Amino acid sequence: MDIRLPPEVLAKLQMNNTEDDPKPLTRISRRASLSDIGFGKLETYVKLDKLGEGTYATVFKGRSKLTENLVALKEIRLEHEEGAPCTAIREVSLLKNLKHANIVTLHDIIHTNYSLTLVFEYLDSDLKQYLDNCGSLMSMHNVKIFMFQLLRGLSYCHHRKVLHRDLKPQNLLINEKGELKLADFGLARAKSVPTKTYSNEVVTLWYRPPDVLLGSTEYSTPIDMWGVGCILYEMATGRPMFPGSTVKEELHLIFRLLGTPTEETWPGITSNNEFKAYGFPQYRAQPLKSQIPRLDSEGIDLLNSLLLYEDKKRISADEGLRHPYFKSLGERIHTLPENVSIFTFKEIQLQKDPGYRGSIFHQTGRGRNRRQSIF
Repeated sequence: MDIRLPPEVLAKLQMNNTEDDPKPLTRISRRASLSDIGFGKLETYVKLDKLGEGTYATVFKGRSKLTENLVALKEIRLEHEEGAPCTAIREVSLLKNLKHANIVTLHDIIHTNYSLTLVFEYLDSDLKQYLDNCGSLMSMHNVKIFMFQLLRGLSYCHHRKVLHRDLKPQNLLINEKGELKLADFGLARAKSVPTKTYSNEVVTLWYRPPDVLLGSTEYSTPIDMWGVGCILYEMATGRPMFPGSTVKEELHLIFRLLGTPTEETWPGITSNNEFKAYGFPQYRAQPLKSQIPRLDSEGIDLLNSLLLYEDKKRISADEGLRHPYFKSLGERIHTLPENVSIFTFKEIQLQKDPGYRGSIFHQTGRGRNRRQSIF
């Protein structure tokens, strides 16, 4: 692909950088010089590899001619009559107001007659790929660092009354520094939890809380906290916690591990018509420690407080950040400004994962076949 600047832009740059003024262009003057391309224009970005495609949206790896930085271009076609535009507009309206080190940055929005292109910062991996790449055997120290970043981004969202509602490893993007960022806010604030994506793929049930599986539409911040618990388990064990393919199977897997709910563990459950119709056996709760031997007692306590049937009793993202599980990261980590990475502190560093197979932190050029989340 030709990523050279257009001749007229080059000429303008050369005029502004004559022998009388040999100093390199500052970022501000460079941006002024490049006003011919500028923000909000498709010409500003060069498409590189295609990262993924659905019925309504295609995601490309790209490069900005303004900054020379890599970007992810989420191109949403507008000729379809349903689905994409309202979901895209929802994502835009949310992300342009969310500025945090652990939330993917929306750099630019380009609207044409045929498409809406969202320009995001580019991250070359996600948590699913990271797990695959370390043979599903992560360092428990790294589990803690990723978990803290997830709660940090989520706490920021929840303070602004934004629910993510589609947390899963594929929607947690990771860059070469180990920074984890929440992505794909297309379902946030939607009025119902859809069962299909843009491309008619079935939405995974694995991270969905039992109250939603049983028909609850009273969504608030605890809807995300159940998914956080499932993700903590998956990082610590290398396998999904509740990989059900139907609602009934998903509930069955949950009840088999955590115990079939009772009035004591979930007040009102015995009068839920959907719950009664399934007629689940009475399972006893299994101790989670036996399922996750590598997770310490504080980590087990945090997990138990996330996976509560009664949604209002689940620990909040804010409370989670202050849980004793994170004590080893030090107190300074709680003083960081919202837009500053936790890796600013030298004592916060990722360790080599025991199942390491050549990770994003030791290998360049990964992500050529990567499918940046588009749904």
